[in-house]
Amino acid sequence: MTAKSHAIAGLSSQVWRVIWCVAALITITMGLRAGFGLFLSPISIDLQMGREVFGLAVAVQNLVWGAASPVFGGLADKYGVARVTLLGTLLYVLGLLLMAATSGPFEIIAGNLFIGLALGAAGLSTVLGAVGRIVAPERRSLALGLVTAGGSFGQFAVVPFTQVLIDGFGWSGAFVGLAAGAVLMLPLIWGVRDTPPAAASSGGQTLRQALAEALRHRGFWLLTIGFFVCGFQLVFVSTHLPAYLTDQGLPGWLGAWTLALVGLFNILGSYAAGILGGRHLKKNVLAMIYLARAAVFLLFMLLPLSPASVLLFGVALGLLWLSTVPLTSGLIATVFGPAYMSMLFGVVFFSHQVGSFFGAWMGGKLFDMFGSYDAMWWISVALGLAAAALHWPIVERPVMRLATAAAAK
Repeated sequence: MTAKSHAIAGLSSQVWRVIWCVAALITITMGLRAGFGLFLSPISIDLQMGREVFGLAVAVQNLVWGAASPVFGGLADKYGVARVTLLGTLLYVLGLLLMAATSGPFEIIAGNLFIGLALGAAGLSTVLGAVGRIVAPERRSLALGLVTAGGSFGQFAVVPFTQVLIDGFGWSGAFVGLAAGAVLMLPLIWGVRDTPPAAASSGGQTLRQALAEALRHRGFWLLTIGFFVCGFQLVFVSTHLPAYLTDQGLPGWLGAWTLALVGLFNILGSYAAGILGGRHLKKNVLAMIYLARAAVFLLFMLLPLSPASVLLFGVALGLLWLSTVPLTSGLIATVFGPAYMSMLFGVVFFSHQVGSFFGAWMGGKLFDMFGSYDAMWWISVALGLAAAALHWPIVERPVMRLATAAAAK
């Protein structure tokens, strides 16, 4: 057994503590914002605004989240995850309370801006690096799948609860309840307090050198462009599906439970993606996921709409939802090493969030223009096919720097 293997074995209890705390953090951060689509109709009606305003606010949240991710990821790589996650928690509470006080477009957009910053500091890109650096390479994909499943469980557990809060206390009171839920992140930060910063495993490489190395790599650009599609599809569905179903005369509970099913089945999807990523080329599994998404969207449009077909759509999409995350982040760690994984995944994730911006905003814009979401469903199909094509050419092997270092051992 190598010295590195001994170190991993000796830290097994710490490794599991970090995995479970990170999974719980993602459960809360992703779960709280997964139900924002439930607020679209009541806020738009109460404040007499078109859907484009709320869609734009969620789009701003996602764009800020993406822009902040590489910055906070780099800070987490340098100074540790705990400090950055603490800042993110405080920003999350502030943003949700500002949303509760909404009386017009300004507060909606400002609240979503703070939430975007919070997700950049305490979201996937920051905390996944903490796991990637302490798990052995042969188990990394599975570990990342496990913690990503936490975000899926959050969607399953929190979205129906959000609907209960809206029904019982109105949309403003519901945001106060979600802010109280964000406070639960504070004790979980203790679990990642002593994860190693990037310097412990960088081999002397600086953050700037790591970024320059990635930007010269063709596969990094293909991965980044492909992740745009993931964000576009996910945020379009999570933001506009509840309103779309209501427009079709289906009951209001169906949107919440469909999103909950997406979260429930993505627990399985994320875990399965982690296993498949350890056995097969991650880029090929990613391509198949995007192809499958295109097929699911196409069938959803072509089949007769009913509660049963909508719930089946939630199940199928759930298996493919966040399953891209452990594969994308794991691919970054495979090619470039885990040292600056938070920062590099943050750069790729920024593209995801640019896609999220357009998915949220265009959904509202095109609906206000044409009175339907038909164009958005077709765009989602086309983008899924494009993303599949982008992932096939990626060369999945460590860069020369890592290969040389491995040969020297």
